Amino acid sequence: MGIELGCRGEGGGTTRRPPARVLIADDHALLRAGMRAMLAGEPDIEVVGEAADGRDAVDLCRELRPDLILMDVGMPVMDGTEATRRIKAEHPEVSVLVVTANPSPDYMLDAIRAGAAGYLLKTAARDEIFAAIRRVLRNELPLDQHLTAHLIQRFAREATPEEPSVAPAGHGTSPLDLLTARETEVLRLLASGRTNRRIAQEMHLSLSTVKRHVERIIAKLGVSDRTQAAVQAAERGLLASDRGAGHLRLLPGEKGPPDPLDWAT
Repeated sequence: MGIELGCRGEGGGTTRRPPARVLIADDHALLRAGMRAMLAGEPDIEVVGEAADGRDAVDLCRELRPDLILMDVGMPVMDGTEATRRIKAEHPEVSVLVVTANPSPDYMLDAIRAGAAGYLLKTAARDEIFAAIRRVLRNELPLDQHLTAHLIQRFAREATPEEPSVAPAGHGTSPLDLLTARETEVLRLLASGRTNRRIAQEMHLSLSTVKRHVERIIAKLGVSDRTQAAVQAAERGLLASDRGAGHLRLLPGEKGPPDPLDWAT
């Protein structure tokens, strides 16, 4: 699922698409109100509902069909991880961005296992929240590429191939069988934490071509975002031979891995 938040019209101007529909799930009314108020001024984002617990989130997702859910983890009745798991099973096209105060790497891994596209701390700055939301909606990396690489590699080591966390797009064969050789290579690089820009440089492709490959991969695998495409790749052993994953050589202008990598390995 990729959403174009704005595109070029025939006259060269920007043609507005309908705003992305966002559901906020948090058991604290004040935090929900604050998030809604913060997003209210964004023309490309529309808050369509609020949920006070995980069960409400599941029910409202069914009713409102949002593009993205901002999901707290520690909620009553049903926690955010279980709510995410149920939502992704019923509506795999809906993206979930976990928003929580707990920076534990185990929470991050559990969120990704459940089907989340990414993980955002409640202490994040306003601009970081906006950037993460838009990256998820554009099928870009919602997490730092190095942190993503380490989390996916850890997931690959711990995953049970016979019990994938995301249901296959079809029956009888692996969804990976639907991919072309080039798409498989793009997925392998994507799953090892590469950004679209980096994939384009390594494969000598244009950035727009890489974006189209990513969109086709997500569609063929029946997932909502690149993180869950990476999860499928990890579950089915596509990263087993990628010894360079998680140890990416920096490109000019790139920053090194953040401190959380010390506890995410």
